[in-house]
Amino acid sequence: MASQDWIEKDFYKILGVTKGVSDADLKKAYRKLAKNNHPDLHPGDQAAESRFKDISEAYDVLSDVTERKEYDAVRAMGGGARFQAGARGGQGGGFEDVFSNLFGGGGFPGGGFGGGGFAPQRGPDLTTSSSVDFIDSIHGTNIKLTVSGKPVTLKVPAGIQDGQKLKLKGKGQPSPNGGQAGDLVVSIKVRPHPVFTRDGDNVRVVVPVTFSEAVLGAVISVPVLGGEPVKLKVAPGTPNGRTLRVKGKGVQHESHQGDLLASVDILVPNRISKKAEEALRAFDKEIPVEDPRATLISRAGLL
Repeated sequence: MASQDWIEKDFYKILGVTKGVSDADLKKAYRKLAKNNHPDLHPGDQAAESRFKDISEAYDVLSDVTERKEYDAVRAMGGGARFQAGARGGQGGGFEDVFSNLFGGGGFPGGGFGGGGFAPQRGPDLTTSSSVDFIDSIHGTNIKLTVSGKPVTLKVPAGIQDGQKLKLKGKGQPSPNGGQAGDLVVSIKVRPHPVFTRDGDNVRVVVPVTFSEAVLGAVISVPVLGGEPVKLKVAPGTPNGRTLRVKGKGVQHESHQGDLLASVDILVPNRISKKAEEALRAFDKEIPVEDPRATLISRAGLL
């Protein structure tokens, strides 16, 4: 920011706040204005882009306690009049003379006043969000973004979680006075999958099996995310909810890999034929007599 901007620009007016505004209200006002005037919402609108820069500059100064005090002091001494930076002599004095009067000739206290300018400020960060498919969140991908009209490539690492934030250094707003640019912070949203869910570095899937397969045992096909189905053995007498594991078919990190966890879901037919009913009753007579709920009530503490 040029030195004279502190005299010419009313940062409070730019943000639509009063001089005694609190930090919370200042931030609230800034966020609202920055959102409404963001260049991505007004492509090609130079006026909106200029407003956004002014808003960012104003907030950078007023949100910093030290700079805000210095700004208020400069405005009070300058009275809003225009000063010629570096001017010497004359009745009114120059911009540096104002600081000389304010700070005893030392310029900004700790402000890095060198060569007539301020110490370079870091540009403000930009925040945005982007969505990826579930499979890309597991294996990793690259996504294309447009920031202030410019294409940007973001590398999404394998295993990223829904809501996780990624940062691109130097891809935010430029510095107002030659300092480093801010960063681009991207919040990642993972689209849900109709079959698979996430469990840490593992991927879960529910696999339906028939009653006969659970009782007698079977070899079944299980889907794998982004690959060919694999064969899994269901042991005879497998209970509902048992989890079968496929090693290395989960999240793909460079140092390690998660697993695929397949949970057995035993299906009960809604209707059966008369012949099947008779066979099932005969089967029931052949199995050991036992009450699966024999200890349920006592364990519940009701007796």
